[in-house]
Amino acid sequence: MRSPFFKKKDSSPVKETDPQLNRPELEEEPQTKSEDALVYSAAAEEEPSPLATSINKTHMDKRSLDLVFAVEQVIQARQHAERNLQELQDRLTHSSGYVDRLNREVKALNQVISDREKNILELERKLTDKNLKVDQAMEDYRELQGTLTGEIEEMKNAIELEQQKYGSLLQKHNEALADKVKVINEFEDKLNRLEVENTHLKQKYEAMREEKTYLANMISDFTSRMSAPLGQGKSNS
Repeated sequence: MRSPFFKKKDSSPVKETDPQLNRPELEEEPQTKSEDALVYSAAAEEEPSPLATSINKTHMDKRSLDLVFAVEQVIQARQHAERNLQELQDRLTHSSGYVDRLNREVKALNQVISDREKNILELERKLTDKNLKVDQAMEDYRELQGTLTGEIEEMKNAIELEQQKYGSLLQKHNEALADKVKVINEFEDKLNRLEVENTHLKQKYEAMREEKTYLANMISDFTSRMSAPLGQGKSNS
């Protein structure tokens, strides 16, 4: 796969161009030259071609001059290619460090994601357990509610039956109380009659006792008179 840090090479012949125009660009990080690469590039740009200084072009024909110029262009193109290669190597080193840092960050993020996933799984497990407990509690509540409903119905029936019994007993109690009151009233009436009759009997008894006393006195007086001597009786008289 083609690296994203390199541009496609031009298939045209090598031309002397500005290195700043042919410099490849990084996608993520700003590009900087190392100090050694900058020194090397400056030295290479200022240094004249050894072929150009060693060859006297004054007495050369056109073909020789063309050949010399072609060789100089080749040398310059080679130097430019070396400078570009050195620069690309520096940029590749820098990019490799950047990629390593990104890989470490990705690893750290993956670890964080893994920890978060574990926490999520743990929370899901706890939530599932709580849901199971809630479902069990609801089931127990429904069973308890059904049981209590049955017991409440039985208690209602028992209370209704007891109320009926109480009503019947209350009716019998009221009837017995009415009979008791009737009997008491009858006894009171009878007692009143007996008291009145007793009062009459007392009055009659007192009258008879007084009459009996009177008669007893009369008999006693008559008896005492009859038993006394005749002359004494006259003298007494």
